[in-house]
Amino acid sequence: MSLSNAQTSLLDRSRPAARPRTAGSRKRRYALTVLAFLLPSAVPLALFTLGPMVAALWISLHEWNLLSAMRFVGLGNYIDLLGDPQTGAVFLHTLYYIAGYLPLVYVGGLALALALNTALKGRSFLRGIYFLPVVTSWIVVALVWRWLLNPSNGIVNAVLAAVGIQGPGWWTDPAWAMPSIILASAWKDLGFVMVILLAGLQAISPDLYDAAKVDGAGWWRRLFSVTLPLLSPSTFFVFVISLINGFQVFDQVYAMTGGGPNGASEVVVQRIYDLTFRYGAAGEASALSWLLFVVVLAITLIQVRGQRRWVNYG
Repeated sequence: MSLSNAQTSLLDRSRPAARPRTAGSRKRRYALTVLAFLLPSAVPLALFTLGPMVAALWISLHEWNLLSAMRFVGLGNYIDLLGDPQTGAVFLHTLYYIAGYLPLVYVGGLALALALNTALKGRSFLRGIYFLPVVTSWIVVALVWRWLLNPSNGIVNAVLAAVGIQGPGWWTDPAWAMPSIILASAWKDLGFVMVILLAGLQAISPDLYDAAKVDGAGWWRRLFSVTLPLLSPSTFFVFVISLINGFQVFDQVYAMTGGGPNGASEVVVQRIYDLTFRYGAAGEASALSWLLFVVVLAITLIQVRGQRRWVNYG
């Protein structure tokens, strides 16, 4: 039996009206969807990165030798570190490493990228050869360079002696220990920087170079007016990654010099390692690791804010 129009209207009025989905509910649904996709990586991040960071912060407030019970000292570890001349020394050594490493690895990587971006015969093979050190173990690379730079029977000093130059003491000399580490580090990371910059070079339109040639721009003019400005996003990425890795330098220092001779090449992470496992001061080591984190975070934020002035994403 069919209902009249009046009865149908009454039934429609009696049904609860469908509530429109609010902007807040849509945001929550979107956030839950994103979280579901991030869980496979967010769980390991929380367990193996954020968790240890929080634990290190808690340990930094205690005096602990890894064996006995922890004793709460508050900010005492931070005060002791800031008043210790050795803390300033290891930070200066780390900055010395970065100041030598960053220009060398960038200029070398840029030169390789420019050379391998041309119609060079066998360039695919050369790209693989130059990238090979990147995937090689740091311990292997450090031991090889320790042998190459051996003052008595190393190949580098032998070549220098052949042309009448007396080679330095390299990693056995306090004045040359850090340059030895810088040289080995730049050699290993050249391939990584080359790949990043090469990708940036290949994204630059050839029409821009053709237009510059028509205007009479030479190679150097095209480099500074076309290539480098348009390569600035890749350059920015290289600088950020290289600075972060530079502050965390450890493997090559540990394998080549152990922080010596006489502490001339001891860097921040080496100091953290020594405080923990040589001196049994895990609290101070954790405090120093947090000081390093704050420094790296501050420098990275400055870079991110400063990129607006020189990075061209157009």
